[in-house]
Amino acid sequence: MASKLKLVIKLSVWCVVIASHAQITYPKASPFSLVVQEVGLSKITVEYSRPAVRGRQIFGHLVPYGRIWRVGANESTKITLSTDMEVMGNLLPKGTYALYAFPELDAWEIAFHTNTGHWGDGRKEYDPQEDLFRIAIRAKEIRYHQENFLIDFDSITHNKANMRLRWANTQLVIPFKVDTHVQMETEIREQLVKNPTAQTYYEAARYLQEQGKDYPRALDYLNKALELGGDTYYFHRVKSLVLAKMGDYASAIQSAEKSLKISSELEKDEFVRMNEANIKEWSTLVREP
Repeated sequence: MASKLKLVIKLSVWCVVIASHAQITYPKASPFSLVVQEVGLSKITVEYSRPAVRGRQIFGHLVPYGRIWRVGANESTKITLSTDMEVMGNLLPKGTYALYAFPELDAWEIAFHTNTGHWGDGRKEYDPQEDLFRIAIRAKEIRYHQENFLIDFDSITHNKANMRLRWANTQLVIPFKVDTHVQMETEIREQLVKNPTAQTYYEAARYLQEQGKDYPRALDYLNKALELGGDTYYFHRVKSLVLAKMGDYASAIQSAEKSLKISSELEKDEFVRMNEANIKEWSTLVREP
């Protein structure tokens, strides 16, 4: 009895010793990647793993046609939006979703799935009724070889971005849209009722000028910026662009000349060149009195 007790104690100690030793940490075959992309005032975050081709046939073989795919490896791919967006006419509300794909030879389906708790593709637990929506995307062949599965963004503006899924010789492009103008108008209103500075008025004007919206209001903001902040080469630079868009080329040249003078003194060579080019262009458009 005593010998059995000693054996049990020894085994218990041995188990504790084994359990206390650290497990080996080794590199993953499909390393984790985090993509964060700003679109206007919004942000898209994608968390996924990046499997490699390693000489294998991918779509239709390693990733079978007609069956769910986790859009990567390991855990399911997660996509998080900081604000509501639109994907091919579908509202994608702010939040986190699992991204799944159903590959076919050419036309794929991409599912934005509300259940983010599945490991991998959740094949046995996956419930289509938990899809927020699906979109149909046509796969395209790319002329180069993409070794590791890649998700990135391109064609980015204040209001849209294309999410690209690429692996081997296949690419899918998913367009995202967001109404940044509504967000900006709210931001401008909120900032101008607080304690606006010259920079506040300038940034509001610059946004309107860049977006080609409401030039008279942009001009009013620029005049307030100059009143509060004094002469700066970039205040006058944007004012010249707004005046030109309003067709007042004579006044645009005057503002550009002020910007040119200050930028020359400060050795802002890029602004010197831009102002000189605009003055030359607008001089041909000034109507004789």
